[in-house]
Amino acid sequence: MNFKNILFRHIPILLLLGLSSMRIAAADTLLILGDSLSAGYQLPIQQAWATQLSERWKSDPKAPQIVNGSISGDTAAQGLDRLPGLLKTHQPRWVLIEMGANDGLRGFPPADIERDLSQIITLVKQAKAQPLLMQMRIPPNYGQRYTNSFMAIYPKLAEQYQVPLLPFFMEKVMLKPEWIQPDGIHPTADAQPFITDLMAQELAPYVGLTQSK
Repeated sequence: MNFKNILFRHIPILLLLGLSSMRIAAADTLLILGDSLSAGYQLPIQQAWATQLSERWKSDPKAPQIVNGSISGDTAAQGLDRLPGLLKTHQPRWVLIEMGANDGLRGFPPADIERDLSQIITLVKQAKAQPLLMQMRIPPNYGQRYTNSFMAIYPKLAEQYQVPLLPFFMEKVMLKPEWIQPDGIHPTADAQPFITDLMAQELAPYVGLTQSK
């Protein structure tokens, strides 16, 4: 038996398998489906936390590529409308769902918000991706009943669909008034590095990183 001929005969197959593995590894993408809090409202895109995290993770071969599919002003329903196209184009392995704040600020019925977020989670799962749901909050001036109903949506969905629930990064940002834009809602450029650090730490265990880079 000529082992050299056997080896050379299988080299194309070995190369093909190797290239397939490289493509699979390179395809690991984290899609951020969010609103202005992740889009970097009133900031150059380079200063937004999602861009900063993407740049940081470029040095880590195990880290996913980040696609920021966030649009300022989007409601959960608008995010749901855009999601099929994003899933088809980017084929992410993980999807961070940072949606619903605009729905709450506009006083949408909690049942409608829950329905739209539920459909988002379902679409992500149908695409064989892992949903990562972020807890959202709204200012207390909407009344305790509405505020509590809104906040309760997220742990309920996380439990129902067995998906991770990440903390709302604005909770700690709000403790520093100098980190908030004059509108009283959006984080400033100075807050973005803190959010980047926080999100790197929160996301790391879910995207296969033992520690943030």
